[in-house]
Amino acid sequence: MLTLESLKKQAKLVLKWHQAREWTLAEQIRSLLPRFKEMNDLEIFEASFKLADAQELIARKNGFESWQALKMGLETMQSEPAVPTQPTYLLRATPHLYVADIETACRFYQEKLGFRTLFKYGDPPFYAVVVRDGAFLNLRHVDEPLMDNALREREQYLTANILLSTGQELKRLFSEFEANGAEFLQKLKKQPWGGMDFIVKDPDGNLIDFGAGGLL
Repeated sequence: MLTLESLKKQAKLVLKWHQAREWTLAEQIRSLLPRFKEMNDLEIFEASFKLADAQELIARKNGFESWQALKMGLETMQSEPAVPTQPTYLLRATPHLYVADIETACRFYQEKLGFRTLFKYGDPPFYAVVVRDGAFLNLRHVDEPLMDNALREREQYLTANILLSTGQELKRLFSEFEANGAEFLQKLKKQPWGGMDFIVKDPDGNLIDFGAGGLL
């Protein structure tokens, strides 16, 4: 059952997520808070976002127009038989990429794709996380490839999809990667469903699809 205290904690957590630029939060803010609906992810995270904004987001997620309306609604609900609450909102799915050498993989994602290494674990490292904006990739060392790379390329078995807000941002990103010498399985392409995407291949054959628009 929802309680005011639990919702206050949720709002404080949302505020922390905004400060940490948790990428999945941007879509929630854009879809639930009208004044943010025209902003892209970067603009949302650079905008002023206070506890009152976080409280409003929590209220709207639970079907109320404002925090005050939510508090009044809670009083009513607490005096009535319990009803099912809103479904749980999944926050983030982070893909795992399997690589032969953690150091080599980290350098690739830093130098070619503009990620930064959040941390490496082990001596020598066997696990790492790289991040750029809201995109997190887990890197895990394996002694042997888990998939035949020729088959992966032929069938375009993607390892991860990373979405951008607009086609213009996608074009800029493609130009950046191209200038950095990244290897592409597929260069920037307009797809039949209306979106655009391109596919980068890392040194271990992992295929990362960057896309925007359409049904992506």
